[in-house]
Amino acid sequence: MVQKNLLRRLDLTTLQLFLAIYEEGTLTRASEREAIAVSAASKRLVELEHAVGASLFHRNARGMTLTPAGETLLHYARRVMRDIENIGIELAGHASGVRGYVRMVANLSAIVEFLPEDLRAFQSLNERVKIDLEERPSGGVVEAVADNLVDLGICSGDTETRGLQVAHYRHDSLVVVMRDDHPLAGRSSVAFAETLDSDHVGLHAASSINARTHLAAQQAGRPLRLRIHVPGFDAVCRMVQAGMGVGVLPLKVYQIMGRQLELVAVTLDDAWARRDLVVVARDVGALSPVSRLLYDHLGLAEASEA
Repeated sequence: MVQKNLLRRLDLTTLQLFLAIYEEGTLTRASEREAIAVSAASKRLVELEHAVGASLFHRNARGMTLTPAGETLLHYARRVMRDIENIGIELAGHASGVRGYVRMVANLSAIVEFLPEDLRAFQSLNERVKIDLEERPSGGVVEAVADNLVDLGICSGDTETRGLQVAHYRHDSLVVVMRDDHPLAGRSSVAFAETLDSDHVGLHAASSINARTHLAAQQAGRPLRLRIHVPGFDAVCRMVQAGMGVGVLPLKVYQIMGRQLELVAVTLDDAWARRDLVVVARDVGALSPVSRLLYDHLGLAEASEA
């Protein structure tokens, strides 16, 4: 009986109102936002709670906060509203000739090093596919895929993937970049511990490279003399060029960005400097046909160049 009542009450207007109450914190503000009379909004909420068989909000003088049942509904309500939005996007795409839509997130390394050419190759074979790509740190990639915000993600292979399905994407290697007048500039390779006498230009705190360098310094029993955090690889190169310190970058990023600034790259000997990038999905079998095509394409990208 509860299931039947719930199916009758879970219309989109009621779900949108539920989300508005959660986000606004009061029924009055939520009603104003959704252009519904407070009495009508209250009636909808009472009927929804009756159908669910549990209270969804704690009511108190400061406003309304979710109960455990409300937390559960929040998870699914967000998913339903995202799916409705994606239906609109994909149908609009079909109307304009686009025959598929893939949402994906990737870390900065994958976006700069490999995805431009790999996605170009994919779209040359699938011209009517639209791809929405967003940059996030590796942990954020996993979170977005696990929460069903996107279809596919690419992250560092040493990231905790929370039970997601994982396939190899690419290998890359890290180097230390520096000005040509740096004492280490004449070396062909160097251990990371040898760079700890120098100031460092670091990527943002959420990046996997930042985590790796801090851990390596800790294991060496030395402080990392981090002079500045910057948001991206181009900023690392410019700060290094300006004499702010040395930086750790993927080799291919150096080849794209650092070489033209006349920086020098020295190979890192440390095992952690050889990395895997992986493709992650919640359930490969449940992917849309076009998302599965892209998943398979990315998984074969490195082998196709061999």
